[in-house]
Amino acid sequence: MISFKRITSTLALAACFFTSPLMAAGGGIHLEPAELERDNISSLQRGARNFMNYCSGCHSAQYVRYNTIGKHLGLSEEQLIDNLMFNAEKTFETIQSAMPAEDAARWYGTAPPDLSLMARAKGADYVYNFLKGFYVSEESPTGVNNVVLAGTSMPNVLWELQGYQAANFEHHENDDGSVTTTFEGFEALSAGSMDAGDFDEFVKDTVNFLAYIAEPVRSERRKLGVWVLMFLIFFFVLAAQLKKAIWKDVS
Repeated sequence: MISFKRITSTLALAACFFTSPLMAAGGGIHLEPAELERDNISSLQRGARNFMNYCSGCHSAQYVRYNTIGKHLGLSEEQLIDNLMFNAEKTFETIQSAMPAEDAARWYGTAPPDLSLMARAKGADYVYNFLKGFYVSEESPTGVNNVVLAGTSMPNVLWELQGYQAANFEHHENDDGSVTTTFEGFEALSAGSMDAGDFDEFVKDTVNFLAYIAEPVRSERRKLGVWVLMFLIFFFVLAAQLKKAIWKDVS
């Protein structure tokens, strides 16, 4: 059983890596809604593929097992082994990062967080905009920065798909002499292997999978909730009729 202490530690580590203020060079930005299809199995399967190919090298998802993913996403054991289990031997194992935490902390300043609960901790819209929000920055050690999380130590692992882009900021001087910086959009510098529409769907599928692993029982819980509500409605009607039958002779 997963202890509350372990979950709290994971959320704390996530907060260190993805600090909560949605700031871009000092100014907040509007988060574009991800509009996920949470019950779209095809999208979740593509998202699982994307996660294993582009995320699992650095990030773990230690609160979800491969066989749970296979059960909910309609994948056989053979499909799990051939397509998702790159650094695991048994389907009951959880998703572990291929990068040693000590090396990651030395290279990036902090170990990349476990992503099991990231979509619940930060919200799907935040993760969606973060993955799309990298821009070229000569001041960053990784060569890129992010409009959602300024100063992030994460490199743009999707640059081959998205291409490189520049971020346009405007600086406004306030009456008190302070300066407010606002984000005004991106400008493409080089094309990636995907066009903008395909890349957007790629990111949506990936975030959809992250939202799924944050709550794998969501669909089952919602189905059970419908039956519970139906039972309560039926019981209410039955109780009301019974009350009328018992008290009908009382004036």
